[in-house]
Amino acid sequence: MAAAAVKVYGWAMSPFVARALLCLEEAGVEYELVPMSREAGDHLRPDFLARNPFAQVPVLEDGDLTLFESRAIARHVLRKHKPELLVGDGSPAAAAMVDVWLEVEAQQHHAPTGAIMVQCILMPLLGGVRDQAVVDENVTKLKKVLDVYEARLSTSRYLAGESISLADLSHFPMMRYFMDTEYKTLVEERPHVKTWWEELKARSAARKVTEFMPPDFGFRMRGSKDSNLIIGSGYPRMSEPE
Repeated sequence: MAAAAVKVYGWAMSPFVARALLCLEEAGVEYELVPMSREAGDHLRPDFLARNPFAQVPVLEDGDLTLFESRAIARHVLRKHKPELLVGDGSPAAAAMVDVWLEVEAQQHHAPTGAIMVQCILMPLLGGVRDQAVVDENVTKLKKVLDVYEARLSTSRYLAGESISLADLSHFPMMRYFMDTEYKTLVEERPHVKTWWEELKARSAARKVTEFMPPDFGFRMRGSKDSNLIIGSGYPRMSEPE
């Protein structure tokens, strides 16, 4: 059997890698997930640094094209294989709204959601103690963000309009872990956000990618040092400059 033309390098439980995989699954693209070990330093090896000099996952190889940064990878995959997920109903205005809400995800939603997840899930797994002050600060920020989402989703089925788009899908990987924290109530108490999330996680592509994203990030025990867990290339990086 011929090797898949598309390869993704990284550890699938990373929400950044999961973003790339989700778009590949949505587009029905056959791909190979190339296994890597952070603990073995695979992301620091010369062959990987030749693909991404910043030593971060994911990296996508599509024939002769090599890309890094998960949101850029997501756009490429959909632009090539399922462009309707980048343009909403196809009008310039709808495409612009997709861009707007992609920026909202990256600039407003991602950081507080990720910070809460790190403190509530990762810190205990790594043998540390959560910093409740950090959690409280980011809960306050996220409440304000989700109030905006609730207002938007009360007038629109999806963030960018009546059609699902990358603006919605890009939220899935981080929210998948966030919804395993006690702060999932921030979503559940906002009815339109809850409905949006329930529909998002029920998509077949999301269900498939969830199989690669165990709630414990692959740790077999608290504080395990041999897990292939990681968010990006170096915990606790929670942002991806695009």
